[in-house]
Amino acid sequence: MLQITREIVDLIDIALSEDLAAHDPTTATLISPEQEGRAILLAKSPGVLAGVSVACTVFARVEPTLEAEALMEDGATLKAGDHIAEIRGSVSGILRGERTALNFIQRMSGIATETAKYVKAVQGLPVQIVDTRKTVPGHRYLDKYAVRMGGGHNHRLNLADGILVKDNHIAALRAQGMSLAEIVRRAMERAPHTLKVEVEVESVEDAREALEAGAQILLLDNMSVQNMRKVVAFTKGRALTEASGGITLETVRAVAETGVDLISSGALTHSVAAMDISLDLQV
Repeated sequence: MLQITREIVDLIDIALSEDLAAHDPTTATLISPEQEGRAILLAKSPGVLAGVSVACTVFARVEPTLEAEALMEDGATLKAGDHIAEIRGSVSGILRGERTALNFIQRMSGIATETAKYVKAVQGLPVQIVDTRKTVPGHRYLDKYAVRMGGGHNHRLNLADGILVKDNHIAALRAQGMSLAEIVRRAMERAPHTLKVEVEVESVEDAREALEAGAQILLLDNMSVQNMRKVVAFTKGRALTEASGGITLETVRAVAETGVDLISSGALTHSVAAMDISLDLQV
């Protein structure tokens, strides 16, 4: 289960403030503060659950007297009709927290569900599906947690997590007359011993040059399947290989069959469809 940190509580409070949950004239006008009831978070479609504890925390932040209980755990496979959580107490509080709670759990479950599709597509092959930093600002910790719930793995959480020499770093240094090999050697010489050096390459020739210069991970950017196979053939045992760029659910299996160690996809988080989850109020 996800540990609810101070940062997550702050994010929830920002979301509630954005929705003006404490100043809801519709609920204030129509619903008595004394009326009590219960509500169920209900799965409306199949998928993978993530974020149930975040949704429960939303209701606690709206009104501390509300009792929110998770009925299923993150990572569980959902089918339509499953009861995910139960909220008991003030109907007014439940209604004011409804949309914010759903926004969190729908997005997180959508990420977990999409990730699970990619993981299933490469099942049986020795490869890991990993995410990127293409996350909603402020939601990265939750987005990446949801990827793990779907069976995926995390790439860098932030810029400090590793050295990744990308195309624009290379372009800036090539403008100063440096070769790719010189760029890699500079990174290797200056890198802290706790961090690996990953280098983005777009051709077989660049991959070979970066490898010979000491790169520990090769990011194969938008390479053809044929070229990936060539790189994997001379890289095995010397460095890790990561395929990235334009990989879809339809193509991920073919990419995995090249023998790469990692497949990264921004689609897991940057354009995911929210899972269909509703709140069913029972008074």
